[in-house]
Amino acid sequence: MDFDPVALRARGDGWTREKQRWFIEELADCGIVREAAARVGMSERSAYSLRRRADAATFNIAWEAALQLGTDHLRSVAYERAVHGVIKPHFYHGEKVGEERVFDHRLLLALLARAERTISHADGRRALSDWDR
Repeated sequence: MDFDPVALRARGDGWTREKQRWFIEELADCGIVREAAARVGMSERSAYSLRRRADAATFNIAWEAALQLGTDHLRSVAYERAVHGVIKPHFYHGEKVGEERVFDHRLLLALLARAERTISHADGRRALSDWDR
C-alpha cells in the first residue's frame, strides 16, 4: 500500500519507515492489530501510539484500509468454519481415540445476518444484481 510513513527519529528497535509499511501489509494479511505488530517485532501499544500522532494521517488511512482487507479475510475464515466446522479431537488417558466435526450455528447465523452488508462497493453490488449476464 502506498502511503507516507510517519517520520520518526532513527532507532534500531523503533518504527522505521520499512517497519511501518511491513506492519500495514501484515495487518492487511491477518486483520488483528496485536498479531500484525508482533509479526514486525513491535507491541500493539506502540502501534496505537504511532497511530495517535498528529503527523500520522496517511498511516491512519493505510491502517483503516489494511484492517478492512484483514477483516474480509477473517470473515472468509469464519464462513469456512461455520459451514465446514472444525475438527475437535477426543482423548482418553492421554491418547487420541477419535474426533468429531463441530459446527458453530450461532456463528453461521451471525454471519448470515450480516451477509447483505458485506458487499459495499457499488460495482460489486451491480455485478451481483446482474449475475446471469
